[in-house]
Amino acid sequence: MSSIPAVPGGEGRTFLGHPRGLYMLFFAEMWERFSYYGMRALLVLYLTKHWLFSDGDASLIYGAYTALVYITPVIGGYLADKYLGQRKAVLYGAVLLTIGHFLMGFEGEGGSGSPALNAFWLALAFIIVGSGFLKANISVMVGQLYPRTDVRRDGAYTIFYMGINLGAFLGSLLCGYLGETYGWKYGFGAAGVGMLLGLVVFVIGKPTLQGRGESSNPARLRERTFGIPFEWVLYLIGIGIVLVCWWMVQNQAIVGWALGIAGAILLSYVIWTAVTKLDRHARDRVFAAMILMIGSVLFWALFEQAGSSLNLYTDRYVDRNMLGWDVPASMFQSINAFYIILLAPVFAALWTWLGRRGMEPSAPAKFGLAMVQLGAGFLVLVAGAAAVATGNLTPVLFIFLIYLLHTTGELCLSPVGLSAMNRLAPAHMASLIMGSWFFASATGNFVAGLIAAATGSEAASGAGAAQQVVLDVYTRIGWIAVAVGVGFVLVSPLIRRLMHLDTLRDDDDLAGRAQLAENEAPGMHPEREQAPRRP
Repeated sequence: MSSIPAVPGGEGRTFLGHPRGLYMLFFAEMWERFSYYGMRALLVLYLTKHWLFSDGDASLIYGAYTALVYITPVIGGYLADKYLGQRKAVLYGAVLLTIGHFLMGFEGEGGSGSPALNAFWLALAFIIVGSGFLKANISVMVGQLYPRTDVRRDGAYTIFYMGINLGAFLGSLLCGYLGETYGWKYGFGAAGVGMLLGLVVFVIGKPTLQGRGESSNPARLRERTFGIPFEWVLYLIGIGIVLVCWWMVQNQAIVGWALGIAGAILLSYVIWTAVTKLDRHARDRVFAAMILMIGSVLFWALFEQAGSSLNLYTDRYVDRNMLGWDVPASMFQSINAFYIILLAPVFAALWTWLGRRGMEPSAPAKFGLAMVQLGAGFLVLVAGAAAVATGNLTPVLFIFLIYLLHTTGELCLSPVGLSAMNRLAPAHMASLIMGSWFFASATGNFVAGLIAAATGSEAASGAGAAQQVVLDVYTRIGWIAVAVGVGFVLVSPLIRRLMHLDTLRDDDDLAGRAQLAENEAPGMHPEREQAPRRP
């Protein structure tokens, strides 16, 4: 289909009613997510089978890595907003990511004593920092293509969001298949090729952005600092952060301590600000937001077992034979993205339908429902394993069921949580609250590594003992999640009162609107939420 003529607003030519820049960003992000999730699907298997880390150590590395991926966007977003602009930040992030993904292809001889292990640590560091620069800024650029009041914004983010999940789905399938079937370097190499394609698309597609995402202070970037343009100083700072992450990802305990100390400081500052500077209603809203954040830590700690302990369980204890083919375990990482693509529109329509009838659950109640579904997923898998004789493989049906319940739980919590932070944060604390939300996600990812480490079965002995260790952990965390979920539902009216939604006023903008396109926020349009009429 050919482009239609340009429309007012300086956006240039359009395609299917949207600026062509949207589709460029769609493909750039699709390939980036292809590479990220393709590599992620293989990571814990690579750690245990190639580098010969124990299950516990591999899980801690995985947790530290994913936690740092959630922390670095704070830095990348800040540098883009203040100096670089989103376009240059995304370009720089894409370059770092491409380097990182190709470095993953250097296997060496394997084993913990291999010199190639240093290349692996460096690859993780490049990917962490590259994600920080790209992930924090590319979704922001989607919003920059439209006027603030443009009715096409929701549709644009929906299109962009589909690209994210399409990339995640295809990356897990293709990279997982190549990595486990032909060799790790082929899987990681495919991820690198995908990221390179994303970089090429972004570079070639620059004209479609119509000048969006550029630095607000280009003269500052040209100023010489230490004899070189300040822009290059910023890039060197990025390389410095790579070295820091290279060290931290090897010392996972440091990541835990850093998260703990930073979390305590952040929590104390938020409480102090709320108590000393806000009126009663605004203060209560901040406290309600903090309760939801604490709940999200537990949710992500359990949900992120997918890439670590659940991936290993699928590899070792699940009958993966489908139509005569033993499906590589890593390919099952694609199921979540598939369910998201399938169900996100359903959930968006469901909340709208319930809201029009005054029946939509409150945000805290949705959190509770998410926890219950999360816990039920683990308990269903345990029941499926118990249904066959000890030592026999778990039917693959139960892997599809646990991912289904976890995905429906994600759709009840993640977009709802982002919307709640948007609505509850006072205007002058908007960035702080949104940053705290993503910090909670980072903390949850690190805790996920600790929980996965508890499933390590190296010390187990006897037939079926190793599998039973995992199932015992899943039983405990499953019931804990259900209990916490029921608790959230029971106290949801009290939390809702703290939110004081009846006294909220409309603002010109919502904090974190750009993040609504991220993988953690499917199908949510916060501006459509109804005024509180529900019990």
